[in-house]
Amino acid sequence: MSIAQSAIRTVRSESAFLFGAVTTVAFYALGEALVGGLGANARTAAVFVWVFGAMLWCAFGVVRHADCLAELLGEPYGTLILTLSVISIEVSLIASIMLLGENEPALARDTMFAVLMIILNGMVGIALLLGAIRHREQHYNLQGAKAFLAVIVPLSAMTLVLPNFTQSTAGPTFTFVQGAFFGTSTIVLYAVFLVIQTARHRRHFMQPGERAQAPTPHRDPLALEEGSHEPTHHEIRSVGYHAVFLFLTILPVVLLSKKLAAFVDFLTETLGAPAALGGLVIALLVLCPEGLSSLQAALRNRLQRSVNILLGSALATIGLTVPAILAIGLITGKSIELGLEPVEMLMLILTLAVCSLTFSGGRTNVLQGAVHVVLFLAYIVLIFNP
Repeated sequence: MSIAQSAIRTVRSESAFLFGAVTTVAFYALGEALVGGLGANARTAAVFVWVFGAMLWCAFGVVRHADCLAELLGEPYGTLILTLSVISIEVSLIASIMLLGENEPALARDTMFAVLMIILNGMVGIALLLGAIRHREQHYNLQGAKAFLAVIVPLSAMTLVLPNFTQSTAGPTFTFVQGAFFGTSTIVLYAVFLVIQTARHRRHFMQPGERAQAPTPHRDPLALEEGSHEPTHHEIRSVGYHAVFLFLTILPVVLLSKKLAAFVDFLTETLGAPAALGGLVIALLVLCPEGLSSLQAALRNRLQRSVNILLGSALATIGLTVPAILAIGLITGKSIELGLEPVEMLMLILTLAVCSLTFSGGRTNVLQGAVHVVLFLAYIVLIFNP
C-alpha cells in the first residue's frame, strides 16, 4: 500500500477526531458568535446539534479505539481502558459546567444518579433482554459481578444517600472533613478493586471457560477467543496507534464540554426544564457509545464483557467522579449537594437490590432484563412527572 493510500485510509478511519478538532477550533475561534445570545429558536437548536453531535461522534471514536485495545490486550484490560476513557469524559463535562456555568450544586449528583439509572437499569436491562431473546440464557462469571456490586452498593449509599442524614450541615452536603474522608475512601476502594480486577483475581472478570492470557501487542487481534462468535469489525493496528488516537479523540470532547455548559445552563435556567434533565443529557452523551458496545457484546453471547463494561462504568462513576467533584467543591468553595431526594433514594435502593438479585446466579434470562427496563422507564417518567 502506498503512502498516499495509507494516509487516505487513516483520514477516513479517524474522521471523528478530525471533525471534533475542526469543531473545537471553530467554537473557540467564534465562541461568542456561536453560543452567545442563546434563545428558543432554530439557530440555538442547530448549534446545539452541532456541538453535541461532534462530541458524540468523538465518543464513538474513543470506544472504537478502546475496543481495538481490548482485542490487543485482552480482558479485563480492554474494558478497563474503555471505562476509564468514558469516565474521564464524564468528569471533564461535570467539572466544566461546575466551574464555568451557573452555580448548580445538584448537577454532579443528578449526573451520577442518571448514569447509575441508565447503566444499572436501562443498559443492563436492554443487554440482558436482547441477549436472552437471541440466546435464551447467558452465562457470566459470578465472582466478578459480586466483586463489582460489593463496591458499588456501599459507595452509592455513602455518597448519594448518607449526606441526607448527616447532622453537621443543614442540607444534603458534606463538611470539609466528611468530604475529604469520603473522597479519599472512594479512591482507595476503587484502587483496591483495580488490583483485584487486573492482577490478583483477573480470572474472575473473564468469560466462564476462557483462559487468562498475558497482555501482549503480538497477540493476533483477529483470532477468535474461546466462546466468541465473530471477530471485531474494526481495523486493528498497533497498541501505540490506538492509544495515541484514543487520547487525541478524547481531547475535543473535553475541550467542547465548556461550550456544552452554556446549553445546559440555558436548558435548566432559562427554559425552566427539570433540573435532573441536565444530568440526563450529560449521562446520555457519555454513555451512548459505551452502551452500544455492551449491547453488541451481549448479542455476540459475550455477556461477561458486557457485565465488565456496564458494572465497571457504574463503579468508576462513583469511584472517580465523587472524589473529583468533592475536590472541586473543596478548592473552589462551591456547594456540592450529593444527597438524593426521597423518591430518587427509593429508586436507587430498589435498583441496587434488584441488581444484587440479578447478578447472583451466574446466568441471566429475559425476565431479569424486563425488570430492569421497567425500572428505567419509571426513572424517565419521574423526571418529567415527579
